[in-house]
Amino acid sequence: MLRLDNEYGVILVDENVISNIVSIVANSCFGISGMAAKNVTEEIRDMFKVNSGEKGISVKCANNSIDIDIHIMVVYGINIPAITDSIIHKISYSVEQATGFPVNSVNVFIDAVSTK
Repeated sequence: MLRLDNEYGVILVDENVISNIVSIVANSCFGISGMAAKNVTEEIRDMFKVNSGEKGISVKCANNSIDIDIHIMVVYGINIPAITDSIIHKISYSVEQATGFPVNSVNVFIDAVSTK
């Protein structure tokens, strides 16, 4: 959890808020066909969830900075290095603008290629 103290009180930002931001930004990026599960446990859990918007996203907050891991499926035929650089930049910028906290790292894992 991120913490910001100011003259009016304390602001706490939960990791789930950041996961939601990352999910919205990632799903709007060109070349991403969907999110991929991080592991088997997440796949089983998502079978019973109605809304799995944060599927494939892991957020860790330490020392008021953010580390993000995202597992995605990409569309066949795109330039993978170019699309991952774009995703990293877009997620970092959006999270920093929304929360005001620095993003240490955004790690993109490409788990599948879609032929849609």
